[in-house]
Amino acid sequence: MHPQRKQKLLIILFMLGGISLAVTLMLVALKENINLFYTPSQIAAGEAPKQQTIRAGGMVVAGSVRRSDDDLTVRFDVSDGSHAVTLSFTGILPDLFREEQGIVALGKINDDGEFIASEVLAKHDENYMPPEVADAMEKAKFVKKYQDTEAY
Repeated sequence: MHPQRKQKLLIILFMLGGISLAVTLMLVALKENINLFYTPSQIAAGEAPKQQTIRAGGMVVAGSVRRSDDDLTVRFDVSDGSHAVTLSFTGILPDLFREEQGIVALGKINDDGEFIASEVLAKHDENYMPPEVADAMEKAKFVKKYQDTEAY
């Protein structure tokens, strides 16, 4: 093989290797930083991954907010209409956080199956509900309605 051709081939192979490495690193970084949305029904069924950052949302169940006496930890239940999941959050909740309001929480499910939220987002007005929460609640109502009619 001619030395000049050999040099061009090595340069091309080096460039392809560098591009492959860059694409691989980019895909790994994107995979680690993606936050998938899970409904309370999916979390209760065990479909949500443990120890991975996810988003969960639904309506705060009336009478479920429990505040700790010695720190800023708050526990509350979130429901999509068919299942409820308990969330734990340490910090100051948004001003718009209330019972029977829609929320989306960012956090992880620990090994005990408890959702530990690192961030809680509350809806910003009376007519708005996060699209993921609205879709999940509609699906849960449809599934529950279908299960109720299936028994007859």
